[in-house]
Amino acid sequence: MAGNSFGEAFRFTTWGESHGPAIGCVVDGVPPRIPLAEAELQTWLDARKPGQSRFTTQRREPDAVKILSGVFEGQTTGTPVSLLIENQDQRSKDYGDIAEKFRPGHADFTYWQKYGIRDYRGGGRSSARETAMRVAAGGIARKVLDHLLPLPVSIRGALVQMGPHGIDRARWDWGQTQDNPFWCPDPVAAKDWEGFLDGVRKAGSSTGAVIEVVASGVPAGLGEPVYDKLDADLAKAMMSINAVKAVEIGAGLEAAALSGEENADEMRREGNKIIFTSNKAGGVLGGISSGQDVVVRFAVKPTSSILTPRQTVDRQGAETEIVTKGRHDPCVGIRAVPVGEAMMAIVLADHLLRHRAQCGDIAQ
Repeated sequence: MAGNSFGEAFRFTTWGESHGPAIGCVVDGVPPRIPLAEAELQTWLDARKPGQSRFTTQRREPDAVKILSGVFEGQTTGTPVSLLIENQDQRSKDYGDIAEKFRPGHADFTYWQKYGIRDYRGGGRSSARETAMRVAAGGIARKVLDHLLPLPVSIRGALVQMGPHGIDRARWDWGQTQDNPFWCPDPVAAKDWEGFLDGVRKAGSSTGAVIEVVASGVPAGLGEPVYDKLDADLAKAMMSINAVKAVEIGAGLEAAALSGEENADEMRREGNKIIFTSNKAGGVLGGISSGQDVVVRFAVKPTSSILTPRQTVDRQGAETEIVTKGRHDPCVGIRAVPVGEAMMAIVLADHLLRHRAQCGDIAQ
């Protein structure tokens, strides 16, 4: 199986399955002499781990990360950093009934068509369990950004739509994302979502979501102008997350309805700095960061593992019905928020290292 690595100068490779003994990753390109401890990575993993509210899967995984290589006496050595998380709460028997059937909307069918074999226990390699290692790698990427840039970069994610219910941006408060189980910046919407998702969960169904990730303090100059545009790599990074079906940068699809005047992010001078009066471009112009906030949104589909009977076929091609039992997220988008943050950090760290290799340090 190809395609298990992401990045160029900062590159990580994940391995493992949902119900195997462990999952892990190897992170290469980490500069030496960066302080790094397991507890620092654990902070980000704790934000993603399952079972933290009634609104996510009740699988109980501590997601305790172990650093196996690349760190000596509390500092990175410049060699590959290897990370391991042991799986501790697998219930493979929950998937026995679907071993011969394909879940509609799931990767079951395409994995079988491609490889002629699939690990049906929790989806195997297609499971969102893999994203725990993205979050761990993202924790290292954040350390790289902090170590190499003179000013801090803030990377924050929020759930801005659940099912058909969006937030009121006039009530946006980043502090609220830490005070509700949805990473929602609108306290009124968060309260409404509780009743909505309780209904979805009790019905044995699922719903989708839209996540917005904002990186503030990104210096101008990151990204390449043609095939390796910063926004192109961000789009690939977010699109590679399980269940993601669409990605927007800045104004995104709404830009198609704007006039040239409305879409233009006008520039002015403020002291010794160039400022923009708006940010329709999402912080990226011509594939290169402009110094504004980098803004990405991505849409996550409803999880395919639901209790409602759905028509399908089995491995022999016979028509049948399927019901998926087990412990599943009624809205997988909730736990995708820290994953989106991690992928943002990884792309920025990768392009920072690539920029330094060609152009040297960035002055802020």
